[in-house]
Parts: sequence; structure tokens; C-alpha cells
Amino acid sequence: MGRYTGPSCRLCRRAGEKLFLKGERCFTPRCAIERRRSAPGNQSRRRRRPSDYGVHLLEKQKAKYIYGVLESQFRRYMSEAFDTPGVTGLNLLRSLERRFDNVVFLLGFADSRKQARQLVMHGHLQVNGRKTDIPSYQVEVGDVISWKESDKTTDFYKERTDGIPKRPIPAWLLLDATDMTGRVMNLPADEDLQQAINSRLIVEFYSR
Repeated sequence: MGRYTGPSCRLCRRAGEKLFLKGERCFTPRCAIERRRSAPGNQSRRRRRPSDYGVHLLEKQKAKYIYGVLESQFRRYMSEAFDTPGVTGLNLLRSLERRFDNVVFLLGFADSRKQARQLVMHGHLQVNGRKTDIPSYQVEVGDVISWKESDKTTDFYKERTDGIPKRPIPAWLLLDATDMTGRVMNLPADEDLQQAINSRLIVEFYSR
């Protein structure tokens, strides 16, 4: 299973904006964008206006960075979005939002999607009472996300769940902070989808 293992902050600098890949650190002065906004690598002193291709490519790359997927997997999401009735760009974002690791992050069980992916792969979380260690698993309406019972007595669990909810929970998810379970109430509505991504540019990139 391929995944990016390099510095997360480098991706933000490449995109030229905060992608919030490292949780709370992104809101502090330690954020790489706050300290050094320039793109990584050797930069020409002459500023060049990005081409249309470059603008479309950057938007696609930004979506990949945010959700932590590689090119082959992203192409599959894009292919499914083209084949699904409706607005292609919204279909793409809806599939990305329904990833299991993303839902774990949105429920506040992890500080970042990268950390959520690790929790899922290590088997700490369940879907409908069954261990699910596939980060790309697509949740459905009615699915219940919970912690493994043996984890609930550990300091690790208490540290991860202390103070939840730490962020607003999307309307399509319901968090029960008493027993630390989440439920998928609906599929993500248009207004629940990632607003920082211009899905139209991504669709145009793959429609060339």
C-alpha cells in the first residue's frame, strides 16, 4: 500500500497555502507557511505566471495532499465520479469525504488525517462492531464508528478522546461523546464538502 512519507509541511509550501496536515501545529507560529511561504527547492528569481495546466495540476495535487491519496487511487476516484450521475466534481469530493480515515478525523478522534490513517491501519477503530483497518473504506448511511473495546481502558484512548469534540462536527455525522461513537446520518451534502478545493479545475484537468 503506497503512501507519502515525506515532510507534511513541504506539501503546504508546494501548494502555497495551509492544507492543515499537522493538526494543531498549523494554527501556531511553528507552521511552515508562517515561517517560510516560498515553495521548496531552488527557485528562480524571476516570477513566472503559472500556465492554465499548472493551475489545474496544482488544484489536483492539493486535493491529493489533503486526503492523503496517491495518483493511481485518485484516478480511480475520478473515474467513479465520471460514471456516477450528478455533478462530477461533487461526486469526487463526496467519495473522498466518505473515506474511513477522513471520517475518523472529522469526528475528532485524530488531530490530522495522517494520524487518523495510522489509527485505522493499527486496528484501533471499528465499523458496526467489526475491526476495519482499511483507510479508504467508504462509509455508508447508518454506519457506526467506534473504538475497539480493549482500547478503552488504556491511557492512549483517554489521551485521544479527552476534550472531544475539539472541532465542529459536520452535519452529516453524529458524535456520541458519552461512549465515543460516531454515526453516519446522511451522505455529505454539497455544503459539507471541502470548500478549499475547486473541484471544477480537477474535473477539467482529467477531461483534457
